[in-house]
Amino acid sequence: MSISLRRVVPFSLALLCTGVFAEPQSLTVISFGGATKQAQDKAYFQPFNQSGAGRIVAGEYNGELSKIKAMVDVGHTSWDVVEVESPELLRGCDAGLFERLDTTSFGDHAQFVPGTLTECGVATYVWSMVMAFDQDKLAKAPTSWADFWNIADFPGKRGLRKGAKYTLEIALLADGVERDQLYKVLATPQGVTRAFAKLDQIKPNIQWWEAGAQPAQWLIAGDVVMTAAYNGRIASAQKEGMNLSIVWPQSLYDPEYWAVVKGTPNKALAERFIAFASQPQTQKVFSENIPYGPVHRQALALLPEQVQQQLPTAEANLAQAQAVDAEFWVDHGEELEERFNAWAAR
Repeated sequence: MSISLRRVVPFSLALLCTGVFAEPQSLTVISFGGATKQAQDKAYFQPFNQSGAGRIVAGEYNGELSKIKAMVDVGHTSWDVVEVESPELLRGCDAGLFERLDTTSFGDHAQFVPGTLTECGVATYVWSMVMAFDQDKLAKAPTSWADFWNIADFPGKRGLRKGAKYTLEIALLADGVERDQLYKVLATPQGVTRAFAKLDQIKPNIQWWEAGAQPAQWLIAGDVVMTAAYNGRIASAQKEGMNLSIVWPQSLYDPEYWAVVKGTPNKALAERFIAFASQPQTQKVFSENIPYGPVHRQALALLPEQVQQQLPTAEANLAQAQAVDAEFWVDHGEELEERFNAWAAR
């Protein structure tokens, strides 16, 4: 059963009518800053303030759990809601750094992208690692990671993120591993060896990037003919008039989550904020301001077709994508990153 607007819209109106929040309670929300925070301010923070439900005090950090752990350990939490990446959500949940949430209070699970409602976090948006290329510099368009490996038909340098995560998945996809078997294969010694052997094939043609802005810059400059990239960075370049294209099939998508810091005295208000930010109408505004995918399925229908096509959670894009397995990287990330660094240095 879908969430009706009747259930969602009166939320802020009811708060205004009760008078309970005549002097709005403060809620400290910490996110990653930059363009994402600007979009969050327009979509979530300002409208929440205007609803009378509370007053958002927005801050930013680099995603490190150490600050949150220090607060929880001393029993003094100055942060209420934090944006966290999926591996940190799992680690923090296991370590008791985040409050357990009643996900039924955020709406019908069927209306959310799978994996975006969890016991310790509710996803706020989805981003993707995609293949991108400059239409002006290629005679024909690549359509898969197998084409990324095809030096004969697509000569030139390729850009890949300098790290095991995403790079090993991409190598196995290029080698013919089916999306739904990806982490099953990568969890075996033979699968890891296979991924590195595949990378060996194009190692001299790889240009490694470490900052999210580099792929688009390198494409525009002609330093690489195609590259793995964060979808939002490519969409931003497109908005600036660059003739870059995204290959959505075999993309890797990952949610970012809202989590509530353990021990906050403002848990109830924190959950109200997350519920507010999980509505189709507010998520629509967020995706209008930055090309990351809304997690509520009804939000897509509120967006223009041209905007939908740029989003990881658009039906056509999501259908051919693979979710990044955060649990796999929590369990195996350290050893695989060490092996990758040793391989890259050779």
